[in-house]
Amino acid sequence: MSTARTFSPALRAPRRTFLADVGLGCAGLALGDLLARDGVTRAAEPAIDSSASVTQSTPKAKSVIWVFLSGGVSHLETFDPKPALNDHAGKTYDQTPFPNPQKLPIFLERSRSVVGIDREVVSTIMPLQVGYKKRGAAGIEVSDWLPHLGEVVDELAIVRSMYTTDNDHGAEFQMHTGRHFLDEQLPSVGSWVSYGLGSLNDNLPQFVFLGQYKDTRVKKNFDADYLGPAHAGIELSLDPQNPLPFGTRAAGVSAREQQNELAFLRRLNGLSAVEYPEDDQLRARIRAYELAYRMQMSAPEVLNLAEETAETQQLYGIDQPATEIYGRRLLAARRLAERGVRFSLVYLSDYGEWDSHNDLKNLHARSCGRVDKPLAGLIRDLKRRGLMDDVLVVCTTEFGRTPALELTSFTKSGTGRDHHPHGFTIWMAGAGVKRGFVHGTTDEFGFHAVEHPHYVTDIHATTLHLMGLDPRRLDIPGRKRLDVDYGKVMTEILT
Repeated sequence: MSTARTFSPALRAPRRTFLADVGLGCAGLALGDLLARDGVTRAAEPAIDSSASVTQSTPKAKSVIWVFLSGGVSHLETFDPKPALNDHAGKTYDQTPFPNPQKLPIFLERSRSVVGIDREVVSTIMPLQVGYKKRGAAGIEVSDWLPHLGEVVDELAIVRSMYTTDNDHGAEFQMHTGRHFLDEQLPSVGSWVSYGLGSLNDNLPQFVFLGQYKDTRVKKNFDADYLGPAHAGIELSLDPQNPLPFGTRAAGVSAREQQNELAFLRRLNGLSAVEYPEDDQLRARIRAYELAYRMQMSAPEVLNLAEETAETQQLYGIDQPATEIYGRRLLAARRLAERGVRFSLVYLSDYGEWDSHNDLKNLHARSCGRVDKPLAGLIRDLKRRGLMDDVLVVCTTEFGRTPALELTSFTKSGTGRDHHPHGFTIWMAGAGVKRGFVHGTTDEFGFHAVEHPHYVTDIHATTLHLMGLDPRRLDIPGRKRLDVDYGKVMTEILT
């Protein structure tokens, strides 16, 4: 049986190494099987220049809870309502006193089509599908679909001037990696955090993924790419009896037996590491197997949400069917952050759930109802536990929805909005960011980000900055990054 290990031509195994491999052939087969099942044909972990610091300042945040809403949330019906849409409903852009946003140079400057069609050809303005109110001491406009988040809006820093360049759902991966779908991919932002920072808890991973998905492309959002498997996100199940889909003991194997097996493998791996000092893949996987074993002991306790009081569970909406699963994911993320997990990517949607090309009024109302109470519960829980100074919450989506109704060959109902990368909203809360603050604006129709426009990597730069990392010091020799990949810190929203 061949293994996945490869070696430099300069590394020729001496006679004693050959004999050792032959003598320990059974163990080698076992390790080879583990490596093969784990799909080890991936990038080796890059060498880190210990003389070059990747930190830039004292960090404001110790952990990040990165919430993602897949499919494209309408900024117009959530945090950036535009009364002009109601005033000019049914008109085209040219029939209003405002410039036609599709004819401005910025429209093409920020666009890069993947699907090969102009998704913005429709210009019949669609009115708002929900009301809104000014909420909190700051009087921030928030949709009536988000009453619970409206009650905690004074804790949020809302950025209404985001844009991206992908007009299709590759924008989801662009939000996490910073690269357009047509270009070479980069490691995800969670992997950069893992790469740049040391662990706070050796019994838990630095980067976890909480969610379910049917489209396997979602794995790109927690993939380490060329940083190597040691910095990829680890999928966790919310079942405390089976938290690791990849690490469950085989039937009939006791914890003591597994511990003895791993101890034996650890001894053999140590011998192999001496014989093959340049095998980075082997070292990375040895660490992963050891972490998986430790996690079998620690992860069940972390994910045992029954330890929380009934009042806390109700705060997240776990007692209600519509909000139970998302409430559980966010409560688990809080418990992970408390125990030193650096970065939790939490999906609060099914894949593409917010993609409301039709029936936006009912579909968005339903999705808002699923996330509103759990997200507000997280903010309240962090605040009452004194964690707002340690944990950064980032809530993002891939793009917004068009001010115009969608009436094309794709859909003829006129009840939804199309993909809109030119202007949309995200929000942050917690460590290092201002509270009850709105940054940036879109135009009268919510079409273009016009004041303080921010490309998606500005979110990355701001997150890394608050974790004490300098994006430009996270370069890997031989790996080219564009200037836009580094992003710019949104200093205006920082305390």
